[in-house]
Amino acid sequence: QVQLVESGGRLVPPGDSLRLSCVVSGNFASINAMAWYRKSPGNERELVASLTSRGTAGYSDSVKGRFTISRDNAGNTVNLQMNSLTPEDTAVYYCYVNVMPLGPTTTRNYWGQGTQVTVAS
Repeated sequence: QVQLVESGGRLVPPGDSLRLSCVVSGNFASINAMAWYRKSPGNERELVASLTSRGTAGYSDSVKGRFTISRDNAGNTVNLQMNSLTPEDTAVYYCYVNVMPLGPTTTRNYWGQGTQVTVAS
């Protein structure tokens, strides 16, 4: 089993910065991809940022230039640095990983429980 524990979400004023972290633990052979999604009331879940095992990052147009996804040297923590936050960034942010399990099997997806980010005066 694989566990994802997110942290860092809180209430911040517009223009502020926030850093989300997600620690991945459990038994698996490797992490293929990591990503952050978000969902706000009335909206579909949105892919915010992604990071491949080779280090290629991708961002949605709404956060490009403001958010940065990164992975720690040990490889099991994915971070999302969010700058110049606006009220439109208010959402529950979810960590996602695609891993290769131990043994001969296909890749699997796992999600964190979500962390609330609220941007308001």
